[in-house]
Amino acid sequence: MKEEYLKWFSPNLQRDVEMLVFGHAGYPVVVFPTSKGSFHENRDMGLIKSAQWYIEQGLIRIYCPVSNDADSFYNKNIHPHQRIQNYVAYDNMICNEIVARIRLNTPMAKVVMAGCSFGGYHAANFAFRHPSYVSHLFSMSGAFDIRNFMDGYQHDDIYYNNPLEYLPGLHDQELWEMDIVLGTSNWDICFDANLKLHETLKTKNINHWLDVRQNRQHDWDIWKEMFPHYLSRINFN
Repeated sequence: MKEEYLKWFSPNLQRDVEMLVFGHAGYPVVVFPTSKGSFHENRDMGLIKSAQWYIEQGLIRIYCPVSNDADSFYNKNIHPHQRIQNYVAYDNMICNEIVARIRLNTPMAKVVMAGCSFGGYHAANFAFRHPSYVSHLFSMSGAFDIRNFMDGYQHDDIYYNNPLEYLPGLHDQELWEMDIVLGTSNWDICFDANLKLHETLKTKNINHWLDVRQNRQHDWDIWKEMFPHYLSRINFN
């Protein structure tokens, strides 16, 4: 299984960023780390290995970008306004420095967005904000409300990065064309968050699958089962 390490200076973040890329060809899949996780976390915790067959067959190529959580949502040493601005810069980096380049260098016009735990938030928020770039969303035990990181501070950038708030007002046709999976468990600490997003999507008649597995914890074991299962939904023809 081919593994490539990339490092470059990001004009959006004004610092060096790192990313691992797995595979030699195939449908592009961007996988975010969990809260404050490193760019190599998904490899280290076995999520990439769970998709090894798809990678070695040349069906998918996985991109694991660095996280920006420690500089945004989890940085209590800066004002909430700066936290959300740092996240906006991260979203711009993902969009313009990673996804845009993927689309230029592959025959696919769209990418898959995926992530576990808070990585599920990053995947979902990007997919909903940029639906013309995303064909599939695979969120595994995601959490989707960022208000608890903002200490009561109000700003439009918070609203427009909080899916439960801005989704009801979206009308992009690509949302109805996207393959959306919300993976969770009845024991998942993010179970209620997934039910809320499910109800929001259901109200808008956006097709999606709420995959509720039984008696499993919010942890890597269930995510490593979910990920290859969800990848099978991609049309590789």
